[in-house]
Amino acid sequence: MSSKYTALKQECYEANMQLNALNLVVYTFGNVSAVDRENGVFAIKPSGVPYEDLKPEDIVIVDFNNNIIEGTKRPSSDTKTHAYLYKNWLNIGGIAHTHATYSVAWAQSQRDIPIFGTTHADHLTVDVPCAAPMSDILIEGNYEHNTGIQILNCFKEKNLLYEEVEMILIGNHGPFTWGSTAAKAVYNSKVLEVVAEMAFLTLSINPNAPRLKDSLIKKHFERKHGKDSYYGQ
Repeated sequence: MSSKYTALKQECYEANMQLNALNLVVYTFGNVSAVDRENGVFAIKPSGVPYEDLKPEDIVIVDFNNNIIEGTKRPSSDTKTHAYLYKNWLNIGGIAHTHATYSVAWAQSQRDIPIFGTTHADHLTVDVPCAAPMSDILIEGNYEHNTGIQILNCFKEKNLLYEEVEMILIGNHGPFTWGSTAAKAVYNSKVLEVVAEMAFLTLSINPNAPRLKDSLIKKHFERKHGKDSYYGQ
């Protein structure tokens, strides 16, 4: 049976399969969603379905109030977090969540990832933020919805813009990333995992490694993202 959401489901399916191909997930961990702003819905991976068994038609369509619009399977347990972000951040088109090893290790350490090198600066001009662990009141409440609140609160406290910083670590939990498309959200998940591993190794070699100096941060970010950008390795 045809559906007006076929293309959206395909986009979401391909992004989820890319998470698996990039070794960012194991078993059924992780999820990606893709939004359709015009129709006020998003597509998301169903809960508990192994990636090797996942098919485009398994993808679930949900509205921003977490109502299932189309699909026979239960949507990801993180659906409420995705919905909250889509409702509050109007310029994102896709969201990804993984349990990738180094990203999670930093989240469990409750530490921002310092900007040590130019790989990091090619994508961000700041440390990767780590949100403080959720309060007991929020844990006991609408947990997945409150994870979205936790993310927005962190960005407000650290004075960050979601259009410029497309990734976060949730203290004791793991990473969320986003972007203009579901594919870009996955791209950011891989970048985050690589940067997390590099930072871990840097501190293993030199616990007193200095932060990248401002002139290099500015140069590397602007040559890739500035108005006169020219870098496309």
